[in-house]
Amino acid sequence: MVIKPKKLDIFVMKQFLLLFVGTFFICLFVLMMQFVWRSVDEMIGKGLTIDILGEFFWYMGLMLMPQAFPLAILLASLITFGNLGESSELTAIKAAGVSLLQVFRGMIIFVVGIALMSFYFQNVVTPNANRAFGRLLISMKQTNPELEIPEGVFYGGIPNCNVYVQKKDMDRRMLYGVMIYRLTSSFEDAAIILADSGSIAMTEEKKHLILHLYSGEWFENMRSSDVVAGASNVPYRRETFTQRDIVIDFDAGFNLADEDVFSHDPRTKSLGKILVDIDSMNNSYDTLGMTYYSQERSGLLYIPASTPQNSGVAKKTIAVTEIDIDSAFSKLSEEKKREVVSAALDKVNMANTDMEFKTYITNDNEFYLRKHRLEAIAKFTLAFSCIIFFFIGAPLGAIIRKGGLGMPLIVSVLVFIVYFILENMGTKMVREGAWPLWFGAFLSTAVLTPLSVFFTIKANKDSAILNADFYTNLFRRMFGIMPKRYVASKEVILHAPDYAADAEQLLQINEDLAEYARAHKLFTAPSVVKIFFRSQPDMVIESINERQETIIEDLGNTRDKHILSAINRYPVILTDAHTAPFKDHRLNVIAGIILPVGIFLYFRIWRFRLILLRNIRQIRHVNQEVIARINELLDDENKNS
Repeated sequence: MVIKPKKLDIFVMKQFLLLFVGTFFICLFVLMMQFVWRSVDEMIGKGLTIDILGEFFWYMGLMLMPQAFPLAILLASLITFGNLGESSELTAIKAAGVSLLQVFRGMIIFVVGIALMSFYFQNVVTPNANRAFGRLLISMKQTNPELEIPEGVFYGGIPNCNVYVQKKDMDRRMLYGVMIYRLTSSFEDAAIILADSGSIAMTEEKKHLILHLYSGEWFENMRSSDVVAGASNVPYRRETFTQRDIVIDFDAGFNLADEDVFSHDPRTKSLGKILVDIDSMNNSYDTLGMTYYSQERSGLLYIPASTPQNSGVAKKTIAVTEIDIDSAFSKLSEEKKREVVSAALDKVNMANTDMEFKTYITNDNEFYLRKHRLEAIAKFTLAFSCIIFFFIGAPLGAIIRKGGLGMPLIVSVLVFIVYFILENMGTKMVREGAWPLWFGAFLSTAVLTPLSVFFTIKANKDSAILNADFYTNLFRRMFGIMPKRYVASKEVILHAPDYAADAEQLLQINEDLAEYARAHKLFTAPSVVKIFFRSQPDMVIESINERQETIIEDLGNTRDKHILSAINRYPVILTDAHTAPFKDHRLNVIAGIILPVGIFLYFRIWRFRLILLRNIRQIRHVNQEVIARINELLDDENKNS
């Protein structure tokens, strides 16, 4: 049975694949540049050839590809479904009866394939790339740069030498006021060379450095193994020279480091190799622990008993006797007491030093073991993050409905920063032994997986909880910021407005609004009891608002510009915002009991009452203008008739 992809899957996959390829290379480039900035000191001024730099960037790209996969999937899925939502194509797809999860179907298969590819890279390609990249990086660090000796400070770029130059002449390539502190086998036979001037040249094979020195002195101790240590007479040499050439071994070429340096790095090992090494380390560390345990037991203070004569095998037992140590110590002479105390302190210090050394060895072994276990788990969690990031990016794109690189890029960066912080924090705490392995290794996965499930459920149900317009409207309602009314002129009018009836209704509304304002005293502070404990809907203002909206709808059919301009100045009224904080009576009671919340909501209600009073005054003023304009239109109509 051959399963053929549907046209919808092909349509979505085409858009996703184009974006995925582009975002993948962008993400890989960003990650590589972030890594290059940290290694730029090892690359500049080294005289590296193009092929070495090419290998450097090639292995770096292979090493960072598993990290670029989830970020590219997140950004591509956000842009893809953001574009579909912004162009209303996603709305049309849902209107056709296709759920969001069905739209995800083809992309889920692709993302799972990317996750498997990421695991393959981490298990096969990345270890080899890490090993080759590490060799190149160490080789770059060990490659000596061209000599740029600064003025006025000691320069340590020459092996076994510290060079001080008072002044340089770059045109003549001369150094003035030269002081060289040269080390040989020990500090005691170091040589100090002073010269009035000099120059430095490199041999053609770049294996040796030649120092041409002029008008100077050479000071050197001649201590050797034949001289008795501590002897007062040490051979000493002082030499004055007019010109002297010194040859120093100085390999400025590029030499590839040995692979054995990375034999203990888990990043250069496959999963199978890591598991084998973990098993070997466990056996080795257990054996070492038992050895340390046996040494400590055998090192305890005990008194051996006499061995029985008829025993064929020598046995050691501990004879338990009661000894009054203070009494025995007090009987000793002062000199003997000092010897005993000194011997006891030496034993304690030796035991303490031994324990510190064993603790260091044990902690170091545990550190390497935790690193291997973390790397083994990271191969799975990093691959699984591709799936997690898809189920975060695709639902968020469907909810936000913003395409392009603006909003999706911001959201992607925020999500990746959260992932990066959690991942690095968990890894660091586990390596230091502060957190258990399971907690630190799965911290980012445990946090982002519920978020991906939450976003997918909300997007599938078309929830407005992550819609920016929802929060904008909520903010406006909370602080009483209502949108302005906009009534445009209609090109086709089916029914002309009944000006006479509308004017009569507006007069009645003005009287009702004036009476309402007098009766409710909106300017004064509201009653706490009525707001929180006896809240009732304001049926009067609701009725007036309904009549007003009916007239505005009827007058919207006019062609008169003055009336259209006037009705656009009518405010939008919230008829229930000034009566109670919530529609649910129980929530109002709870808010009234909780004092800080109640105080905020009380002043908010008072503010809405003042806004309502201001709106009533504005409505009455605009009503007067509309009535006056209607009377003018009716008079003109009577004159024309």
